[in-house]
Amino acid sequence: MQIVRTIVWVVILAALLIFTAFNWNPVEVQIWTNIVLETKIPALVIVAFLLGLVPMWLIHRGTKWRLKRRIAGLESAARANATAAAATPVVTEPVAPTRPGDGVETEATTTDTDDEPAIAVESDTAPTRPDNP
Repeated sequence: MQIVRTIVWVVILAALLIFTAFNWNPVEVQIWTNIVLETKIPALVIVAFLLGLVPMWLIHRGTKWRLKRRIAGLESAARANATAAAATPVVTEPVAPTRPGDGVETEATTTDTDDEPAIAVESDTAPTRPDNP
């Protein structure tokens, strides 16, 4: 990519030199009513080119710098989150198995088999009594 950029700048410079060689004529530029500038055409073209190029180049460099800082900040935050997630162990709490009649419908509780009697589940607020007296 560096070679392409170098070739483009060499071509622009060669075109500017050819333009300068064939247009070395003095011109008068009236800036205000009392100010008249006498200059050569190539100098006028170069100044006009730089007046258009330099502000846009500065905006480009500033945007590129700002975006690089933003990307670096996001990368460091992602790296910190990844190391924090790797260092923190994941604790999973055991899930209590559901029993038929708990109010939770599962495929096992909706089957119509009468092989086993239904188990009555007591609520937490009711007093419990022992099954075997």
